[in-house]
Amino acid sequence: MKIFRWSLEELKSLRAVIVTGLLIALSMVIESFTINLGFAKINFAFLAIAAIGMLYGPSVSLFAGAVCDVLGYMVAPDGAFFPLYTLIGAAQGLIYGLIAYRRIPTRTGRAFDTEMIIRLVTARIVDVLFINLICNTAANYHYGFLSDRTLGAAIGARVAKNLLELPIDIVLIAAVLTAVLKAYETVFGKTRKPA
Repeated sequence: MKIFRWSLEELKSLRAVIVTGLLIALSMVIESFTINLGFAKINFAFLAIAAIGMLYGPSVSLFAGAVCDVLGYMVAPDGAFFPLYTLIGAAQGLIYGLIAYRRIPTRTGRAFDTEMIIRLVTARIVDVLFINLICNTAANYHYGFLSDRTLGAAIGARVAKNLLELPIDIVLIAAVLTAVLKAYETVFGKTRKPA
């Protein structure tokens, strides 16, 4: 439980609040380029939430995931507001914060740690399996977007979409979050401390 306390302490820093706000705004911009396939959506907004989780931990990323869902709805409402999706967004942030925050020390000027990349890739795989395939499908079924007849087809389509998208996600998460951490260390002259 220390990890949640450490993460909450990050919010005492104005820098953490500002960077988190900027990453939430970036997530909204990325979200605006979503491709809606009907049964699934393709976007890369998870990168901003993953960056928040990596930099500031599960408490901050849980909050940021929920805020992204609510703001996303306010900016581009698509039907009625469904609170269950806000909880799912919060759970997505929690995954990245729990797996990547303060786990591996980084060294300024050296290559991004392979173990951190493995943790981020693991977080993305857990996100895809738990959030995309299980939670979002269950929420769609719960809210009546899927019937008993269409549930099997929707699951098959979601599995196919996520299997095709996962290699791209893995490359992006390794490349983008490497750059985010290097920029963070360069701008703020600060390296992440291991747990």
